[in-house]
Amino acid sequence: MSADLVQRLENAIETVPNFPHEGIMFRDITPIFLDHLLYADVILNLAEFSRGKVDAVCGIESRGYLFGIAVAVAIGVPFILIRKKGKLPPPFVAEKYDLEYGSAEIEMREGQLKPGQRVLIHDDLLATGGTTEAAARLVQKQGATVSQFSFLIGLRGLQGEQKLAQFDAEIHKILEY
Repeated sequence: MSADLVQRLENAIETVPNFPHEGIMFRDITPIFLDHLLYADVILNLAEFSRGKVDAVCGIESRGYLFGIAVAVAIGVPFILIRKKGKLPPPFVAEKYDLEYGSAEIEMREGQLKPGQRVLIHDDLLATGGTTEAAARLVQKQGATVSQFSFLIGLRGLQGEQKLAQFDAEIHKILEY
């Protein structure tokens, strides 16, 4: 990991206290997109982690698309969308997961992954790991294997990495807070 990249990201990412709820420290990644060189270096970092190790990249709606598509292009593999319920036409596979209050569901088009493919699941942030765990189950339902997870940011103390340990996959985070 480049100390320079970490420093540049820390300088770019803005911390917004009490958003979207009291007590939350929101990490606004949008300033990264104002600096094309910084964005390119993030993609390079993420691509280096996965190059030669995966056959497809799955990105979780919607911020997982911001980096995931570029990583897939950089390493020359397909990109598959994982979306919120009701956003994809059939046929699709779905997976429910628990939220702090209630539950949610995500979907993936059926047949876009092939049995035996090695898959990277990418999202911008790893917090509790619930959405990412559900995404991994979608990948497994299609007979593919989750071999890697990557995130721009990981939040310490929320047990997300422990939740993903069951998949025996590499985990890469550029920053941790």
